Amino acid sequence: MIPYIKRYAKNFDYSLFITYMFLCLFGLVMIYSASMVWSVNRYDFEPDHFYKKQILNLILAVPVFLVGALFPYKHYRKKPMMITMLVVMFILLVAVHFIGYAAGGAKSWINLGFGNIQPSELAKIIMVLYFAGVFANKARKGPIDSFNQSIAPPVTVLVMAVALVLSEVDMGSAMIIFFTAISVMAASGIRIQTFVKISGIIIGALALITPLLYLVRDKFITERRLGRIEAFLNPFEYEQGYGYQVVNGYLAIGAGGLKGLGLGQSVQKLGYLPEPQTDFIMAIIAEELGIVGVLIVIGGLGFIVLRALVIALSAEDPHARMIAAGFGSFIGFQTFINLGGLLGLIPLTGVPLPFISYGGTSVILLSLAMGILLNVSMFVKYEKTRS
Repeated sequence: MIPYIKRYAKNFDYSLFITYMFLCLFGLVMIYSASMVWSVNRYDFEPDHFYKKQILNLILAVPVFLVGALFPYKHYRKKPMMITMLVVMFILLVAVHFIGYAAGGAKSWINLGFGNIQPSELAKIIMVLYFAGVFANKARKGPIDSFNQSIAPPVTVLVMAVALVLSEVDMGSAMIIFFTAISVMAASGIRIQTFVKISGIIIGALALITPLLYLVRDKFITERRLGRIEAFLNPFEYEQGYGYQVVNGYLAIGAGGLKGLGLGQSVQKLGYLPEPQTDFIMAIIAEELGIVGVLIVIGGLGFIVLRALVIALSAEDPHARMIAAGFGSFIGFQTFINLGGLLGLIPLTGVPLPFISYGGTSVILLSLAMGILLNVSMFVKYEKTRS
């Protein structure tokens, strides 16, 4: 055990760890600033209610991070491990439709008594590990481009998972799961021709199920979701309705300017911007800390994504390459969807900003992803040093 710890410390990715810790602590400060007024006026809580809960979330995230960092990533491709992960994921994704409750327009939360869990967040992590494990095993045992043997099974699992998340009406998480899995597949080394074939099958499948989706359109195209699309197209026309949050987000960004109004001095958090500690926290950062604060967050998240891609490119082990590429893509896609909704580039989805937004499930599972990424980085460094 001692030699393992020494080897681990020698190859530890300190830059990645420091960036992760900085973003979590920076987010903690901004959660306190953004939520203190809303906590009192909206919920009649103490001003530091969300701040204290996020501290507890981070305390719970520490052992999860350590487990991910210390547990060798190669075990994730073992069949018993992959089967267990899939069983847990599908049980939770199905259970949320029966015992879950709605928040933010999507029925995506399960109350465990001692806390809440969002199964779609867990699915993001599991799909990266499952896809990386499946394609790593196929690369060792046979042709990775075989559609029936290598590609059809994981793609079927992906379609089922995305369908279950979509049925919660959680479009943002479904998009992240889908595109992250495709990124892992791209990093596996399959040929472009195979990708074209997969695209053709997906397009054909969409053409077949479109009539079925039309029949149940009332479930997916709800008034809330239609309102978000209308607000995306012209938020100022609906500024007293579904465009209210977007418009007030714009006002916060515009008021911040270059230097910002100062930490704690936001006007929009006084009740104009709903739930400012969640997916719209970047608007408060822009208002209080200006462009400098925005660049700090984007720079930190961008560094994690780029570092993950560098690890992927440096890895000789295909399994390590796919895990690193998957988690880098996951954080990158989630950041884009969050900021894209804030800036009006895409419709709002309610996806949190990684490491910054308030939320227990999100920060705990992101910590697990960072721990696994650090473990991959350590082994990649060790293999390069040994060779």
